[in-house]
Amino acid sequence: MTRTVGIILAGGLSRRFGSPKAFTKLGAQYFYERAMDALVPCCAEVFVVTRLEHMQCFPGSVNVMTDSIRYAGLGPLAGILSVMEFVEADRYAVLPCDMPFVDSRAMSKLLERHDKGLTAVVSDGRYHPLVSIWDRKLMSAVKEALEKDQLRVMKILDQSDTVWVDGSTLTGDEKRMFMNVNTPGALERG
Repeated sequence: MTRTVGIILAGGLSRRFGSPKAFTKLGAQYFYERAMDALVPCCAEVFVVTRLEHMQCFPGSVNVMTDSIRYAGLGPLAGILSVMEFVEADRYAVLPCDMPFVDSRAMSKLLERHDKGLTAVVSDGRYHPLVSIWDRKLMSAVKEALEKDQLRVMKILDQSDTVWVDGSTLTGDEKRMFMNVNTPGALERG
């Protein structure tokens, strides 16, 4: 049986947003809770990767961790690699906390479409490299990129024969589903 581990990326600085996005509420739920709801049904375990200063803000029931010391603060690739090094799985389902409309149905369909390597979403002409599935064998490529100070996620995807899945095949409302909330105003418009 294929083991899938979920990775919620919640370690950004949230400069444009003004406060940690993981703890922004949409309805009765925090963004990180919505991301967990999207991943828990299709993953054996889910880990939230966050900043050290936010660790105590999460309840004890949540698997929460920071980047490995060696890669601390180096962005999304550091978070992905940190979970890959911490817990073994065949593949990792990645979701940023600032896409609160992505649901478990879309993530399950993305996992079904994943065959090998890297699978990510393209929606309405925009690439979403962090709504993605990563095979464990990509760990060495991610590590090498970080060691060379190459922090761009898209560069890894370009070098990995990524399969891009059209977001419209995962949901009926792709524009809203794959909306990245970078400012409070974007949430109000969503």
